[in-house]
Amino acid sequence: MGDRWHVEVDRGVCIGSGMCVNTAPAAFRLDSARQSRPVEADVDAKEPVLAAAEGCPVEAIAVTLAGSGEAVFPPEE
Repeated sequence: MGDRWHVEVDRGVCIGSGMCVNTAPAAFRLDSARQSRPVEADVDAKEPVLAAAEGCPVEAIAVTLAGSGEAVFPPEE
């Protein structure tokens, strides 16, 4: 079994560009306020989810390892 990621969207930062939905439509949805939400908080580690986080124009998406909380994106400095 592969890694699991915990996905969070900072709704105070999200501008509703929809890039995450376009990049990973199975993982993100825009709600009625045009803010992104993960479909599920914990997901299988998959490239489209990471690409969506990396492509967010305001870096509103955080991805961590489920369980440990170790940062996947953005990386800890």
